[in-house]
Amino acid sequence: MLYPQHLADAEDLFRRLHDDLPWRQEHLTLFGKRIAQPRLSLYQGDVPYTYSGLTLAAAAWHPVLADLRDRCAELAGMPFNTVLANLYRDGSDSMDWHADDEAELGAEPVIASVSLGAPRRFQMRRKDKTGEAHCLTLGGGDVLIMGPKSQVHWMHRVPKTKTTVGPRINLTFRFVREPQRR
Repeated sequence: MLYPQHLADAEDLFRRLHDDLPWRQEHLTLFGKRIAQPRLSLYQGDVPYTYSGLTLAAAAWHPVLADLRDRCAELAGMPFNTVLANLYRDGSDSMDWHADDEAELGAEPVIASVSLGAPRRFQMRRKDKTGEAHCLTLGGGDVLIMGPKSQVHWMHRVPKTKTTVGPRINLTFRFVREPQRR
């Protein structure tokens, strides 16, 4: 469910988060090669989170992110205990096709995606590659709640663009289950 321009304070939120957060470039190992992610990111929450072989330690909540977590939880009707934040500096920063379907998110995770800053294309396609892909332009203050079946049946991405675009922050709030102790 898309809530266009839902956050009236989007410009202030973007400025504060852009300036205050300790953005960093993470590295992944794909096919035996260590590569830098094509964006800056950070993770905050109550429990660690692992995706693409990268384990992110739980870090204390920034007050602005904690407030947004609570606002998104109210909108989605469910709690969130983590946020993965991505800073797309320009059109060459991107996120390739993926689904947020890691085991610690549960069988049917709900994801609240907050867009701040410059508008960017957000594309979705079915995992089975049937039907048409969908494209939205998400702008500052938009909130997209991806429901329980979206990660089961769909993949999504933020593609590169040669069009000149300004920086964008995307926040994905989710509920991560505690890792199982062995």
